[in-house]
Amino acid sequence: MKRYVKKISIAIDGPAAAGKSTIAKMVAKNLNYTYIDTGAMYRCVAYYALLKNVDVTDEQAVSMLLKDIDIRMFPDGTIQLNREDVTSAIRENEVSMGASVVSQYGAVRSFLVEKQREMAQGGGVILDGRDIGTVVLKDAELKIYQVASIECRALRRHKENLQRGIDSDLAAIQEEIAMRDQQDMTRAISPLKKADDAIEIDTSDMTLEEVVARVMQLVEERI
Repeated sequence: MKRYVKKISIAIDGPAAAGKSTIAKMVAKNLNYTYIDTGAMYRCVAYYALLKNVDVTDEQAVSMLLKDIDIRMFPDGTIQLNREDVTSAIRENEVSMGASVVSQYGAVRSFLVEKQREMAQGGGVILDGRDIGTVVLKDAELKIYQVASIECRALRRHKENLQRGIDSDLAAIQEEIAMRDQQDMTRAISPLKKADDAIEIDTSDMTLEEVVARVMQLVEERI
């Protein structure tokens, strides 16, 4: 296996359910990098609000919860919220929609962006989200903007839910993804957009292996 001496930081941005986290995890494993699931961090905030019966549309109430939130991520993909394993729980559709709402709040974004930057110090990391290349890691050596059609993304999420044993409705997911795109692209703080120096990859007609190979090629050009 090729040894990668120089460790860079990699930012993968793109819309919901474009397969960013799947690709990021596979590339991280290939490179022996740390994968930081930023979307899961917003999901944790939404999940905690729902757990505490706090209305996710109440910005002040959600912001008050931040001091009580401790998020930890482990190499095996486990995500803990205040020492509790929430890896599966944060993937519920209600939490997904809540994450899109709370991610619009300045206090939430500042809180999590600071944590993400701390985790990324020293390189050897892959972060995926909506604003990694444009806000969180503006100096990332490799920026990727990963896209796919709404139909393709909905089908992937539907299959993912079924594999996890979660009830799933394909039409409802497609509607949710379209709504999520609209929310993410039009929000006032850090809207979803492609960084000027990002390389776009449309994964609609690509296999996972093809996408990983393309990303690995881009990495090798930079190290």
